[in-house]
Parts: sequence; structure tokens; C-alpha cells
Amino acid sequence: MAAITVEGLGKTYVVPERDGGVRAALASLAHRRTREVHAVAGVDFRVEAGEVVGFLGPNGAGKTTTLKMLAGLLHPSAGTAEVLGFTPWRRDRDYLGRMALVMGNRNQLQWDIPVLDTYRLYQAIFRIGPVDFSRRLAELTDLLELGDLLRVPVRNLSLGERMKCEIAGSLLHYPQVLFLDEPTIGLDVAMQRRIRAFVADYNARTGACVMLTSHYMADVEALCRRVVVIHRGRLLFDGDLSALVARFAADKLLSVEVAEGHDLEGVDLAGLAGGEVVERSATSATVRVPKVGAPAAAARLLDRLAVIDLTITDPPIERVIEDVFASPAGPESA
Repeated sequence: MAAITVEGLGKTYVVPERDGGVRAALASLAHRRTREVHAVAGVDFRVEAGEVVGFLGPNGAGKTTTLKMLAGLLHPSAGTAEVLGFTPWRRDRDYLGRMALVMGNRNQLQWDIPVLDTYRLYQAIFRIGPVDFSRRLAELTDLLELGDLLRVPVRNLSLGERMKCEIAGSLLHYPQVLFLDEPTIGLDVAMQRRIRAFVADYNARTGACVMLTSHYMADVEALCRRVVVIHRGRLLFDGDLSALVARFAADKLLSVEVAEGHDLEGVDLAGLAGGEVVERSATSATVRVPKVGAPAAAARLLDRLAVIDLTITDPPIERVIEDVFASPAGPESA
């Protein structure tokens, strides 16, 4: 049985509208204008137990709204969803004790008290026995290198330190489903890498199902074999990362390196390869060319230049997704 099943899930907000100025404000008291905003519009997908899925989309695509519905914080306007056999928005106690929602831009820890005191509160809320609590806290402290942070008031922690403590607190009850909404936002590269490693380890050890949203494609590439992409509240793609690139990437990147003494100064690489020069130095360059023309472009470079190394790769996943979202007609054109 799938850990998460979503069918026709939708969320519509009714938003008031009025013109600026005092007169318009007074008029709106008697004649209120509204419009409907479809934050999520008929989304369908399944996530199997133990799967780590990247949930991608631009700002305003409906990612956070979807995760809030699956976490039980919002009631949908349409459709159904089941997580671990529960309907999330009924907020069954057994369900809330088996899931966790971590939002990188929200603070769940108590601001003015040490981190450990908040963890003790979580222990009481989730009814974690003293032996299990001590064992889990020790494991999480070791994995995330919390150390003395547990005794520091939250307001005195850096963003990276607070994020580590937020994640540890959300996992004290060992949830079977973990919703991560931008868990590495604002963190430095080293801290992002550490958080990614921890999530991968937690998934491997517990078999927990993970849904991850992130604007950092390194997070997605490191953790997720499958991605679900939404745009304007609608499902755009559901499949492997490699399949996403194959479906939407119209270009290839040709990276070429030439021998010493055969520099590329004065060489018309764009004309020779039939593409756009992305990077260039005296002895190396990267050219973006149409996918269908990549073999011929590589052959011309090998024939005309003193090439010692040439590679053909797909463009970075973030650029692929940006190109799809930048399409004037949106996902329909893809």
C-alpha cells in the first residue's frame, strides 16, 4: 500500500479585491469584490513507503499548500488524500504522531528557552517513554552534532544551528512520513551537505517516506531519484530526474579541452559548434548546442581542433526546470 495517495487534490482561496484610495475602501464595505485563486488544482500522485520524492515548482506553484494539506494544516477544496491510511485534515491523533512537517522558514522551537526544554515538551506531547527519548535524543545529537546547542536558548542560535535543532525535534517521535519544506534555506554549503546526509541516513535507517521541496537542486539530486513537478497548481511531471531532463532539455553541453599551444583565442566556437558559448578560457570551453545536433557538433570540434578531452552532458537540472517554467504557455506547452 502506498504511503501517500493523492487524487484530484485542490485548494481554492477567495481573495478580496479593491482599488486604492479612501473612496474605494468605503465602497468595498458595501460592495465587496472577490476573485478565486486556485493554489492547487486537481493534483494526483502516489508515494510508496520508504521513497524520497522531490516536490518541485517555482514560487507560488502550490508546493507548500499541498504539503500543508497532507500534514493536516489545511482542508482541501476538492479531491482526496490518504497518508498512512489516514485522511490528514481529520487530524487523527494517531496520524499526527506518525508524521512531521519541517518548514525552513518557520520556527517551531520555543524562542526563549533552551532547546532541550522544548524537546521535553515534545516528549510529553508524543508520549515518548524516558528510555526511548534518551536513546533517540542521543542518536539525533550524534548524527546532527548538536552537542552543547541543546542547552542554549533558541534566540542565541545561528540559522544553521537552529535548523539542525528544528529537524532533530521533528524526528524525536520517529515519524514514518516526513514533509520537508525548504529545510536548507539560508544555510551555507557545508551545512546544506550535512542536512542532506542526515536525511538520507534517516531514510535508510527507518524506511520513512520523505517529500522534499527545495530551490537548491543539489538537495534534490543528492536525495531524490524521483521528482514531482507542479506549476500554477497543476501537475507538470512525475518521474525520474533523468527522465525529466530527457523530456524537457532541448540542449546538450559540449565541454572541450585543447592541447597546450593550441589555444582557442580567435576560434569561432559558436559558429563551429552551431551553438552558444557558455564558458571559455584559453584552452577550454563549454558550448550549448541543440540536442539533435550534438553528435555533429562534437565531430566538427574533433576535426578542427587539437582536442585532448571532450564530453557531452545534459544541462544542470535547475536550468531545465527554469526553462520549462519560463515557457509563455506554461506547462501546457511542454
